[in-house]
Amino acid sequence: MIWMLPLTIIVYLFIRKLAIKIKSPLFNPFVIAVIVLIPIMLLTNTAYSDYFHNVRWIHELLPYSVVALAYPLYELLPQIKSRWKSIMFITLVASLSSMISGVCIAFWLGGNIEIAASILPKSVTTAIAVTISESQGGLPSISALCVILVGTLGAIFGHQLLNLFRIKSAAARGLAIGSVAHAVGTARCIEVDYHEGAYSSLALVLCGIITSLAAPFLFPIMVTIYTWF
Repeated sequence: MIWMLPLTIIVYLFIRKLAIKIKSPLFNPFVIAVIVLIPIMLLTNTAYSDYFHNVRWIHELLPYSVVALAYPLYELLPQIKSRWKSIMFITLVASLSSMISGVCIAFWLGGNIEIAASILPKSVTTAIAVTISESQGGLPSISALCVILVGTLGAIFGHQLLNLFRIKSAAARGLAIGSVAHAVGTARCIEVDYHEGAYSSLALVLCGIITSLAAPFLFPIMVTIYTWF
């Protein structure tokens, strides 16, 4: 099973190299790597638990990669200081809207409270989402899946939507994508524009903090309202 970790790294790096040449948002290295690895796991009869155990080092590097995103923020510190009120308002609205919309959609589609709690933190990075989900009685596995789906969709279609609405400001684009597509969207922003990536990483961190603080208060209120109807 020791071949799983090097295989995963090789597959991702190879697809990443192809993505640079193809330059299509639909050719997302993360998504394509998963599509390539799943058949390999099936052909070799490898259980997901075994695979995860052998590539856990990649998972454990996730918190450090988030911290590393702080470097671009340092370079834009003067601009961030001058816009801090707008940034805080944007990330607050984005965090609350994301939680409320996720829970409402879950209940609307017939999901129970456990499912709603799992979808609640869908727009923050995985490490934070899993912790929030568990604290509210959700299923961490579903939360992780929702985070991956939301991040992937944001990375693929986020810039297309922003271009459609002719939003050209690097700050606005970065904050928008970072608020809803967390680390995956931020990685895409860094590829497109360095300043976008900096603002996206700022939104990622702020939305994670806001969601962590607001979720324990907001979710019980939404559940109470739901039970009334």
